[in-house]
Amino acid sequence: MARTRLQRCTDCGEYGLGEECKDCGGKMTSVAPLKFSPQDAQGARRRQRENAGSDEWIEELPTPRKEEDE
Repeated sequence: MARTRLQRCTDCGEYGLGEECKDCGGKMTSVAPLKFSPQDAQGARRRQRENAGSDEWIEELPTPRKEEDE
């Protein structure tokens, strides 16, 4: 069961309500993010899987500072 009815195609980016895209036949995924809980039971596992804290992960984080052109 989906978290929300609104779905987005992973292939073409179209929105719909089904599990399969009507335009390209691709897989649809939920548009809404997961609910946040401070008592996240799987947080440590998820951060380990995503390699959170590594140099590559830190470099991929968005920054509010504008980088100056070199």
